[in-house]
Amino acid sequence: MHPYDGRVVSNFIIQALNNQDITIYGDGSQTRSFCFVSDLIDGLVKTFFELFIGPINVGNPYEFTIKQLAELCVELTGSKSQITFKPLPNDDPKQRRPDISKAREYLKWEPSIQLREGLQMTIEYFKNLDMRRYKKPTSHTAHMNSERERAISTTPTSFQ
Repeated sequence: MHPYDGRVVSNFIIQALNNQDITIYGDGSQTRSFCFVSDLIDGLVKTFFELFIGPINVGNPYEFTIKQLAELCVELTGSKSQITFKPLPNDDPKQRRPDISKAREYLKWEPSIQLREGLQMTIEYFKNLDMRRYKKPTSHTAHMNSERERAISTTPTSFQ
């Protein structure tokens, strides 16, 4: 896993390990479901051998708020990071949660690694990573389009 891939888990862990402020977009109440990679791979491999035709979701159906994730990253790293809030991008989903009922029924599969355990393993991975091998990103631009849209929608315009 690249330490600067822009994903919420790696962002929060890297920020916490460096005692940097952890940035949450919105109020942190939006939910996500986190699935550890070994569980995901196990679920995908099982789909290869199942004769079921059609979509089957694999993932973790248990939701956590983004704020809970940030707080857990701070706790598990022993960080002195503070949590800061920025405006929520317009296109950010409020909820992400897979329905894995077909995976349970047809594959006899569900994830076994809980968020805390998966984060502990991921934190150890990042602690042992040679960060000299990775370039830090340039100025954060992930949310520029939403910020630009917000500025445009609140700017008065006139047509002639």
